[in-house]
Amino acid sequence: MKRNDRWNYRITGLLLCVAMLVFNLTGCATWNHFVAGLKDEEVLEQEAAEVVRIGVFEPMIGTDKEGAAAEIRGIELAHDLYPEVLGKPVELIYGDNQSDMNKAEAVAADLVNSKVSVVLGSYTNTLSLLGSNVFGEAQIPTVGITCNNPILTKSNPYYARVCFIDASQGKAAAKYVFEFLKQNKAVVLREKDNDYAAAMAQQFTQELRSLVEASYGGQVEVSETSVVYTAEYEKGTTDFTEQKEAIEKATNDMKVVFLPADAQTAIAAMESLADMNLIFIGTNQWETEEFLGSESEAVEGARFTTVYDSHSDLTDMSTVFLEAYREKYGEDAEPGNEEALGFDAYRLALEAIAQAGDAQNGDLIMEKMTAIENFEGVTGSITLNADGDPIKPVIIVRVEDGKMEPEYTADPVWDE
Repeated sequence: MKRNDRWNYRITGLLLCVAMLVFNLTGCATWNHFVAGLKDEEVLEQEAAEVVRIGVFEPMIGTDKEGAAAEIRGIELAHDLYPEVLGKPVELIYGDNQSDMNKAEAVAADLVNSKVSVVLGSYTNTLSLLGSNVFGEAQIPTVGITCNNPILTKSNPYYARVCFIDASQGKAAAKYVFEFLKQNKAVVLREKDNDYAAAMAQQFTQELRSLVEASYGGQVEVSETSVVYTAEYEKGTTDFTEQKEAIEKATNDMKVVFLPADAQTAIAAMESLADMNLIFIGTNQWETEEFLGSESEAVEGARFTTVYDSHSDLTDMSTVFLEAYREKYGEDAEPGNEEALGFDAYRLALEAIAQAGDAQNGDLIMEKMTAIENFEGVTGSITLNADGDPIKPVIIVRVEDGKMEPEYTADPVWDE
């Protein structure tokens, strides 16, 4: 072997060692970037023309990896079933933002350099917002899966989502009270100076008032205070005796309490008010192991909003998804919100690309995406508004023996 050949082999070996070290230390996102760096722009453009690349912007390590893994399971299952669009294979390009706010933007930039057509993710609102800046500047359409911060779609015209926004939950709870429980009055119990609770309470109150007025043919104006009695508590409250006395004094015929609180606070409130025989309704904050696994008898019969329930066949695609999921992960496997929404996000992205007829035109893909109507998703029929937010059903479940049992589906209204 000639000396120059030995030297070339040594250099090649050294480069491979460096590449492996980079991969082991920083994950697949940096590996994608490393490989892309070895290719010129012409090669990247040619590869992008042969396949359709979908970016998966998710934390695969770190504190948020478990929730992200569930979203990825849904994406990959959809990719298994629908691996092509525009007659080309779809390639998933993974960008591991590592649950790290300091690395998210660099990872997002790697995905942009990989010539992805659409990006899916990320788990958590914070990581999504950081990626949003990069994807928006590059004019790459992005579909949020479980991130529900309204800023995402309001501030970035290239961002859409498949999960409902918080306002939908308050409205759905009001519809459940009026249409299913046949009640035209309710108590709102909320934390003082809590923006989330205030927003939920406002949406619930306005919707219930609107429904009551409509029942009179719109001929009678109903005040908010006549349909809702609001009781507040301080953050960290565990004893709700004071609120109980106020409710008993102010009302004698209200049987429903809307309680937009976290699981721990909700359990404490239910226990304090247990002897009042009230029906408690909450939001998806109650969809936790802490709440469903609580040994408190007060939790039994509680209702709350959710995106997906495997017992609710909202569309034919719900059945397709569940059967495919159990075939892949086991007959007893129970997919959750993240898996169902990840599945919907991938299919929604492919639908927009198909309608655009061009996988590289971000403006056209986004235009088609926000014009999608009545898209058959696992989580219901989805219509995106101009902001990219979904108009879709909201499921109300009832807790029975620690399990979620679907009880009502609130159909969306078009002004949401």
